[in-house]
Amino acid sequence: MALFGRDRDVGDGSFNDYVYDLRPKNSRVTMAGSNPHQDELRTILESDDVTAETAISPRSIEQERVDAPIEVRLFTSRRVSGVVGTIPRGLESIIDETLRRLDDRGEKVRIPAVIVGKPGALRVKLLMGKLKLT
Repeated sequence: MALFGRDRDVGDGSFNDYVYDLRPKNSRVTMAGSNPHQDELRTILESDDVTAETAISPRSIEQERVDAPIEVRLFTSRRVSGVVGTIPRGLESIIDETLRRLDDRGEKVRIPAVIVGKPGALRVKLLMGKLKLT
């Protein structure tokens, strides 16, 4: 289910893909959004050095206060990329909770990701269901 109209194309995802404690229902759950960041995505694809993990920090209290979007960056073999997308509006709590669970378990605070092509654009898909957060 897309959260927004196709003309804005800022991302997709659904709370219906998660159980009551914001854990993915299955391994196929994804989240996506990237249209304003096509140049950075092309640069990453051309360099072939993507390790396909996110570099996202949970929102701070100040960011929560102003309802700032969560920006997504990717780890590459040599550096952290520029912004490649944002979390779809309304789904920030899922990302925050996921990052906190990973941190509490002492694991890397990274979500697997993949860059995919769609007609006329590239997108970053967060592979939420690939995380084993039981």
